[in-house]
Amino acid sequence: MTTFRISEAAALLGVSSDTVRRWVDAGRLAAERDELGHRQVDGADLAAFARAQVDNVDGGRSSARNRFRGIVTEVIRDAVMAQVEIAAGPFRVVSLMSRQAADELGLEAGVVAVAVIKSTNVVVEIPGHEHVTSHL
Repeated sequence: MTTFRISEAAALLGVSSDTVRRWVDAGRLAAERDELGHRQVDGADLAAFARAQVDNVDGGRSSARNRFRGIVTEVIRDAVMAQVEIAAGPFRVVSLMSRQAADELGLEAGVVAVAVIKSTNVVVEIPGHEHVTSHL
């Protein structure tokens, strides 16, 4: 069974450890104490909680499910294209679009924006596992 310390759960949810503690104290997120008295969150409970938080985000009607709300940190424009960088929590999302689209959206550093991503190619990695062996 995978368990996470409060600080690890906070990092995965993109919030502070104090926020996770408040959620646990309020009964919104289940946690148990280990043999040293530290609170730990069961991995399945954390996943269900994270899923519920994502389901509460109003994304409108769209087939795209990957939505990252953040702040525009940089816009680089040339005559035809624009590169837009968004900081969404601990994540950096970079988008290339036409300059016209960036101008029409009023994209500039400091603007709140949502990166909506629909991809047919998603790479999934497990941190700390450089080599994964598959036996067929």
